[in-house]
Amino acid sequence: MLWIEGRPMVLIENVLSEFTTPSEVLRCIHIGLLCVQQRPEDRPDMLSVVLMLRGDSALPEPKQPGFFTGRNLPVVESAGSRHDSSSINEVSITQLDGR
Repeated sequence: MLWIEGRPMVLIENVLSEFTTPSEVLRCIHIGLLCVQQRPEDRPDMLSVVLMLRGDSALPEPKQPGFFTGRNLPVVESAGSRHDSSSINEVSITQLDGR
C-alpha cells in the first residue's frame, strides 16, 4: 500500500498541485483511510471527520482497511479451475432452491 510505503503522493494527479497544497491532499487521504478501517468502531464519526478536515483534530494512524487488495496472494483452486486471488477477502455464496 502506498501509504505504508511512504509514497502517498503517487496517488495525486499533477493538475491538483495548482489548486491545493500537498499537505491538504495528504490530510484528505489520511482521513479517507481512517474512514474505511476494517472494524467500524475504529472509524471516526462524522463530527470527528469534520474536525479533522478543518485541522482541529489530530489524526491517528490508520489501521488495516476493510478491503485490501494485496500483492503476491496465493493461487486459489476451486472446481477444477485455478485463478489468482485478487483480494484477501473471501466469500461463499449459497443459493437455496425450493423443492
